[in-house]
Amino acid sequence: MKILGIESSCDETAFAIISADIVTNGKFSNKKLLSNVVFSQVEEHKKFGGVFPEIASRLHLDAVSPAFKIALDEAQIDLSEIDAVAATCGPGLIGSLVVGASFGKALAAFLGKPFIPVNHLIGHAMMPRFLYDELELPYLLVLASGGHSLIGVLETPFEFEKFGATIDDSAGECFDKVARTIGLSYPGGPNIEKCARNGDSTRFNFPIPLNDRGCNFSFSGLKTAVLNVCNKYAEINETLRNDIAASFQKTVSNVFQKKIKNAITIVKQKYPNIKSVVFSGGVAANRYIADSVKKVVENAGFNFYVPDIKMCTDNAVMIAWSAFEMFSLNQEFNDLRTDILEDNVFI
Repeated sequence: MKILGIESSCDETAFAIISADIVTNGKFSNKKLLSNVVFSQVEEHKKFGGVFPEIASRLHLDAVSPAFKIALDEAQIDLSEIDAVAATCGPGLIGSLVVGASFGKALAAFLGKPFIPVNHLIGHAMMPRFLYDELELPYLLVLASGGHSLIGVLETPFEFEKFGATIDDSAGECFDKVARTIGLSYPGGPNIEKCARNGDSTRFNFPIPLNDRGCNFSFSGLKTAVLNVCNKYAEINETLRNDIAASFQKTVSNVFQKKIKNAITIVKQKYPNIKSVVFSGGVAANRYIADSVKKVVENAGFNFYVPDIKMCTDNAVMIAWSAFEMFSLNQEFNDLRTDILEDNVFI
């Protein structure tokens, strides 16, 4: 079976084609990534210090057809060989989502094949299942991206027990805004990680927000704490910038370590058979944070899974694979009237 995935929730226009055999519910064989195409808009949005929604949607319109053609050429298959079309239908920027979802619906209708609407967060959550054959559901999911930070048990693509989520800013959003505060360009995450390698993480003792026994996140206060430190200096030179970046990154890492410890305590009580923790989303591409989380998870006796760096950020592989996971559960996907932002399993 071959599924085409489309991702356009923010500032990447992405297409991917995956081939696999569905053995039974949740079991697959012969998984192959036939193509993976990503058109990035980072350079266009740098001047704004973040994603400009109107420009993003227009750039998706320009990129969607050539990206699709390249994906089909890379896969070396005929259009008629595609068995289903999947597209991100939320959450994300409305204008951007409409471009990818509309293209996917039109293609599915033309081919007379099922259209599978995929939740963007499910994509991130399911990505490790494509990469690691031994990873089985359910597992403890820690998802940290530009728009979301949440933690809980993922049982199926349609079932998630939320232990906690951000009550204000997401971790990814905090990275971008702190980066802008200390004079770094968009995207903030990788630029802060780069600066932090040359910084002193002990210079500034930023507070850990919501330092309690719960699983909710809060990053708004941390962002403000960084701003207050910056306001004490007339100029942010390279050394100061690196030290702030390192101290900030260490604090975010401490937040995730703390919340994962709290969540593992819950899992041991409610789900004694769960032995795996998945860390996914754009923030998981930060290897300093991922490595620190891995130590906590493995010290607790759990297996740790994190996607490759390129698979942590937005891509269509995660959308195509999530469609496989959903399709394997014998769901019916033929309604092209699916609305954007419909059916959010994480609410």
